[in-house]
Amino acid sequence: MRVDMLTLFPSMFAGPFGDSIIKRAIDKGLLTVHYTNFRDFATDKHHQVDDTPFGGGSGMVLKPEPLFAAVGQVLDSDKTGISPSKRRVLLMDPSGVPFTQAKAKELAKLDWLIFICGHYEGYDARIANLADEAISLGDYVLTGGELPAMVITDAVARMLPGVLGAADSATTDSFYDGILGYPQYTKPREFAGLTVPEVLISGDHAKINRWRRQEALKATYEKRPDLLAKVELSAEDRAFLQGIAAI
Repeated sequence: MRVDMLTLFPSMFAGPFGDSIIKRAIDKGLLTVHYTNFRDFATDKHHQVDDTPFGGGSGMVLKPEPLFAAVGQVLDSDKTGISPSKRRVLLMDPSGVPFTQAKAKELAKLDWLIFICGHYEGYDARIANLADEAISLGDYVLTGGELPAMVITDAVARMLPGVLGAADSATTDSFYDGILGYPQYTKPREFAGLTVPEVLISGDHAKINRWRRQEALKATYEKRPDLLAKVELSAEDRAFLQGIAAI
C-alpha cells in the first residue's frame, strides 16, 4: 500500500513511523509513505498557506491554492497505474465520519491512501472538494490532522497481509468483529495469588474458543453495551448475554 501525507509538518511522522509495526511494514516493502509539504506550493514570496477568514473571526484559515496544487501533483506522481477505485483522498476533519475498525478494514482493501492534514483554525471549505471523504477520530478538536492520519495509518497497516507476525493477530484485536477483545494471559500460571483460568491450559480448543467468545461478550456487555446492538449475535451468544443480564 502507498500512503501520502500532505502536511505542513512532515517531521512529526518520524517517531511514530520509525519504530515498531509501521517501520517493519515499510522495511518489508508492504507499505510506502511519502510526504508532501504543501507550503512548497504557495505562490507568494512568503510561502503563505493561510489567511484571515472572510466575514471576520479569529484564527487563520488554510488557503485552497496550495492544497489543490499539492494534491494534483501527488495524483500525477503515480507511475504504477493505480486505479481511481483503489485509491482514496482522505480529509482529516472533526466533522467527518467517525473512524472505526470497520473503516480500517475498508481502507485496507485499497492500494493508495492520500491524507490531507489541515492545521490552524480550519480550512477553506472548497478544499473539501479534493477529498473522497472526511474522517474524524472523535468528538474533539486537535491542533492538526497529522495525529489522526498517523492513527488511521497504524490501524489500517495492521490489516495488511504480512504486516503482523501471526496471520490471525489482527482478527483477535478488540473491535475487529465489532466487540471488545477477550482477556489474555501468559506465563507464569500463578502470580501474586492470581491464576490463569483452567480452561486456557486444558488443551481443549473448542472450550477455549467458547470461553474467549463469552469473555469478549461479557466485557462488551459490561463496558460497551452500545456495541452489541451493531453486531450479529448467534443464538448461543444471545442466550449467554441473557444469562448475564439475569444475574
